[in-house]
Amino acid sequence: MSFALSNKTPSAFARFLRVAVQSAGLAGIWIVADFVARKLSLPVPGGVIGLVALLALLFCGGIAPRWVKAGADWLLSDMLLFFIPAAVAAVQYGGLFMEDGWRLALVVVGGTLMVMVAVAFAVDQAARLERRIALRRVLVARHAARA
Repeated sequence: MSFALSNKTPSAFARFLRVAVQSAGLAGIWIVADFVARKLSLPVPGGVIGLVALLALLFCGGIAPRWVKAGADWLLSDMLLFFIPAAVAAVQYGGLFMEDGWRLALVVVGGTLMVMVAVAFAVDQAARLERRIALRRVLVARHAARA
């Protein structure tokens, strides 16, 4: 059996391999960023540093989006699996929920709303940036065509 990696429609094995390599690459960025955060005693978690580093690499062209897209899509699609340990841990603290459940609910709802607003703002700003970049490219192309 032959697996064609350069075929127009990649095989299931090629897709699996691409997702695995890209996910490992993303995990590697996180591991390096976490190591840096711990060694430098930074007040920011390694995940945030890794995210900023990945964003900088994507913006400056150090990493092409296609190099991380399949792995990132898989991680995002299965993100709920990463919250199962937190849900199991929450079940162990039933007394805490009986005593301070309303406070915890308020924090969870408030935190969720803040995250939703922050994500909406970030997506809006990213869309505006993409529109400005696309407009700039069109204007440059028009100027080049006239010259």
